[in-house]
Amino acid sequence: MYPTLTRRRAATAIVTAALLLPLAACGSDGKTAGGATSDGSGSSAPSADLTVLAASSLTDVFKTEAAAYEKQRPGTKINFSFAGSQELAAQVKQGAPADVLATADTKTMDGLKQDTGTPSIFAKNRLVIVVGKGNPDRVATLKDLADTKLKVVLAAPEVPVGRYSKQILDAQKIVVKPVSQEPNVRAVLSKVELGEADAGLVYKTDAATAPGKVGTVAIPDAQNAVASYPVATLKTSKHAAAAASFAKWLATPEAQKILRDAGFQRP
Repeated sequence: MYPTLTRRRAATAIVTAALLLPLAACGSDGKTAGGATSDGSGSSAPSADLTVLAASSLTDVFKTEAAAYEKQRPGTKINFSFAGSQELAAQVKQGAPADVLATADTKTMDGLKQDTGTPSIFAKNRLVIVVGKGNPDRVATLKDLADTKLKVVLAAPEVPVGRYSKQILDAQKIVVKPVSQEPNVRAVLSKVELGEADAGLVYKTDAATAPGKVGTVAIPDAQNAVASYPVATLKTSKHAAAAASFAKWLATPEAQKILRDAGFQRP
């Protein structure tokens, strides 16, 4: 009698556990127990409103990344503040309320070690020469930028793209006297797009955001520079788990495909 009863109780317990397990693990909105949602890397984090400080060159691609991320995580909202990496660093040092930081160079991120978690590289980029539509001045190489008849615009040297620009020009012993030095890469692109400058140096991905409005001249790899993009959580974040989840998600296949489609290189 007792063995039969024991077997029946055991069977009942197994069936009950099987029915309750999915309910405990996931609600109807895809949230895991405790209000968390699974991220693409297999971990989970609670929903939250996140503020991400990101380099200007990430403006378009990060908006696409956010849409994909939020779709998977109902209740999560990502807000961006885009600016030159040096401006973002200043914001962090001044205590701006934010959760995640993504810069266009490792030097800026390394200068914020006391304010961030451990950074990781999620993308890379290269420079191109951006010119007016149809390339009316027939710019063909970096050396052409030294022509004093050209109105060349560059980013300021404290801006990552400005620093990369100086690096490749110095390496080729090319002296360029820019008509202006801009605070971020999008400002350089805008000057050329509006016809206020004849040429400039920008990231490949930025030039790609203005199809039909500007032309581009490729720079050989041997004369180019590779820009590395690190991301890190901020220690002052009030949503540490959610911030870490987004930063980690940028390395997932889905996020990386969005970056590749935008022209960024693999980290």
